[in-house]
Amino acid sequence: MAPRLPLTVLATIDPVLRDSAVMGLVTDTPATVVLRHDILEDAMGDGVIRRVVIDGSGVVEDERVPLEHACLSCAVREDAVPTLRRLASDGRWDALALALPVSAESLPVTRALSGATSRGGELPGVRLASVLAVVDVETVVEDLLGDDLLEERDLALTGDDRRSVGEALAAQLAHADLVLTTGDVDLHPQGSDLVDHTRARDGLRQDGLHDLDVRGLLSTRHSSRRGEARLDPVQAAPSRSTSASGVWTIELEDDRPVHPERFVDHVAALGSGRLRSRGVFWVADRPEAACAWDGAGGQLSIGTLGPWGRGRPVTRLVVTGTGDEAPRLRAAFERVLLTPEEMRRGPEAWAARHDALEPWLGARESL
Repeated sequence: MAPRLPLTVLATIDPVLRDSAVMGLVTDTPATVVLRHDILEDAMGDGVIRRVVIDGSGVVEDERVPLEHACLSCAVREDAVPTLRRLASDGRWDALALALPVSAESLPVTRALSGATSRGGELPGVRLASVLAVVDVETVVEDLLGDDLLEERDLALTGDDRRSVGEALAAQLAHADLVLTTGDVDLHPQGSDLVDHTRARDGLRQDGLHDLDVRGLLSTRHSSRRGEARLDPVQAAPSRSTSASGVWTIELEDDRPVHPERFVDHVAALGSGRLRSRGVFWVADRPEAACAWDGAGGQLSIGTLGPWGRGRPVTRLVVTGTGDEAPRLRAAFERVLLTPEEMRRGPEAWAARHDALEPWLGARESL
């Protein structure tokens, strides 16, 4: 039986970095073929996928196909998977790469590819080798912690894509098996340290686009289980010590739930500013629900994950920054938690109260 062709997924927020990484892949390993996707609009304003296939000889294909679904994972399922299958069976190449649209998050795509490359899937001759994120240490501080929106940089995937640049980049860094940096790490130590504080703890890092060990990259195997865990808010990464450049990560953790009204009053103090934050919390008037917290680029997203199940309810936020916000964050965190006296009242004390978090978390269950 012929060996399965390794497939690398490439994610970045910078079109120049993406093109440079693609050229590096096909130059260093000429038998690699890259499928590059971009999401565009046609003259009628409808979404289209621009599909470009590149190898060491140059552009092999350049076509546009209708985008049937707004979600990227659906687009991958409907276009990338059959295209990769066709390329894998062509016989000209011994490795594949999928260069995602700029600003696309890699987790939804690798979910689709993990299923397609598993036993009985649509890509029986392909092995998902690795997920690669490329980032510039010269710009990463502003990219990750600044408040630019993707649409302001003309990087939004769709017309209603309201993500910040930091939100997209944070998801890419946290999910990648390997983070590849460009730029001078000696001239930009804060950017370099910020990458270390926000990338996957069980992932790898390599500095220098031209020093990428492509063959080593292709020899690995992506674990979908570990990939999912990296972005699981319940498993937010432990803190690192403050770096010499001033990058810090703190853990705010307590067994107590948050007070719903005080949470609304102080959420801006906890979630706004030049911070990257992740975690999980529970609310006094919905004790059964585990709630997710995810913030970057001046934006904060909260939502309900589901029941705690056998897990112990906990309020735990992992926050990374570069300024002097840590004391303010600790104070704001303490303010939103129930006091010991409020804890003694029990959940029945909340039954008749107004549901302050319904607009964000949905209606609570009866207490």
